[in-house]
Amino acid sequence: MKRLTTLALVAVLVLSMVVAGCIGGQSSTATQTGTSGGTTYSGTITIYTGGTSGVYYPLGSKYAELLNKAGIKAKAVTSGASVSNAKAIGDGNAQAAIMQNDVAYYAYHGLYMFEGKPIKNLRGVAALYPETVQFVVRADSDIKSLQDLAGKKVAIGAPGSGTAVAAEQILKAAGVWDKIQKVNQDFSQAAQALKLGQIDAAVIVSGAPTPAITQIAVTTPVRVIPISDDVLNKLKSEGYIFYVRQVLPKDTYKGMTEDTPTLAVKAILVVSADLPDDVVYEMTKVLFDNVDALRAVHQKAKYISLDTALDGMSIPLHPGAYKYYEEKGLNVPDNIKPPSG
Repeated sequence: MKRLTTLALVAVLVLSMVVAGCIGGQSSTATQTGTSGGTTYSGTITIYTGGTSGVYYPLGSKYAELLNKAGIKAKAVTSGASVSNAKAIGDGNAQAAIMQNDVAYYAYHGLYMFEGKPIKNLRGVAALYPETVQFVVRADSDIKSLQDLAGKKVAIGAPGSGTAVAAEQILKAAGVWDKIQKVNQDFSQAAQALKLGQIDAAVIVSGAPTPAITQIAVTTPVRVIPISDDVLNKLKSEGYIFYVRQVLPKDTYKGMTEDTPTLAVKAILVVSADLPDDVVYEMTKVLFDNVDALRAVHQKAKYISLDTALDGMSIPLHPGAYKYYEEKGLNVPDNIKPPSG
């Protein structure tokens, strides 16, 4: 009888250890630290950014540094920017990324370059800064409007890029998409081709001033073609809700002589839905607690603010970010609240 009792006690002890181990395994991805009150993550959060000459990489690198200081292991890596970043979240190669809000919308809903392959685990954290739509020409060009691009050779962005999609949408709204000679080139290629006179205009969707354009403007002054209210209104009526009005100051690039009305989309910080809520809550907190540090890295960070954190957000928020905004008293629109269930 005593032997049976002992065996029973051993069995209960073993079962208790197994259950405890299972519980520990479930919570090991996110544990509270006793020293800082922050959140740690058992793995490394890989943040996809962009090329080293753009805005995404310096901001993403500094953000990763700040996360590490807060107890969250993170690293920033270079990438092909928005489209490849969304795909990296989808296939699990990245847990966070910076991308354009329009590309994030296309990815989540399976549109354009993501047709038939929606990335449903994308979740929003914060809107960061405007990415300006720039139709750039040489300062001595006779091209004064989008309509003047008819018959001209235009670099519309790399194949399958967010820039290429934006160029198509805007030039269709202006009625000249089928009238231009299309050239697929990335920002740096387009800038050099414009400098050499190999193209008549380059479409750039990036934070302005864009380094690739600033560099050529030193010896080859440039202008940005204005985009009219008629074009913006037509885009809105066709459902392209991402575009907002932006006016580029005349001192943006050498060669500009007046402030120029154009459009912008928004750069946003996104994460994988698989990240624990408390991790993303802390990531959101780190972002807004360290805006000054980000501003010291790149001037576009001056736009990062809690007041505009939800402007242009085009996909559902992660529950961790949503909790942070609720605590800060922000009114979160219903269409970007975290999905239920």
